[in-house]
Amino acid sequence: MTGEGAPPGAKLPRAQRREQILSVATEVFATAGFTSTGLEDVAGAAGISRAILYRHFESKAQLYRAVLDRARERLHRAVGEPDYTEGIIDDLLAAAARDPAGFRLLFHHAARESEFRAETDRFNAEMIEMARGQLTQDIPDPAWAQWAAHLAPTATIAAISAWLDAGQPDPDTAAILIRDVITGIGAAARAASQ
Repeated sequence: MTGEGAPPGAKLPRAQRREQILSVATEVFATAGFTSTGLEDVAGAAGISRAILYRHFESKAQLYRAVLDRARERLHRAVGEPDYTEGIIDDLLAAAARDPAGFRLLFHHAARESEFRAETDRFNAEMIEMARGQLTQDIPDPAWAQWAAHLAPTATIAAISAWLDAGQPDPDTAAILIRDVITGIGAAARAASQ
């Protein structure tokens, strides 16, 4: 699992080596989690020595944080503007399909790691705020709009995770089904508001 097509031990330019390490570390951390993964595990999977790994990252925490930052950045690039539109589901599915390990780290593993919990909570708060911005336009009761804003991102992430676990069947149908779930959440909150 040397990542980025580089043979084990090959000399790579610094930026390419860093990307290779991040790619491999994403897979390794997604398999075993932060606590159970050692730097020697990442170095071994990347086909490099710990000394080379330490040239790029001073600690396991720094490496994990870089992996999470990379996954968040990729997700932001895939989704684009922070407006909730129907196309966001398609964008999220495509991003999860391109980087399932990164998706799982962001939404499952990092939330369980106390050292990274504050970052995960900030990221979740951004998703809720984005959903609230859309949903408050259609849901008159602020309490039900808040409920829907919390539930819609949670349901979306759970549905995409289940889709990944099921082997990524037909992404177009998956997007339709996930949109139906989100539409149902909005409809339930609107009905409760009246």
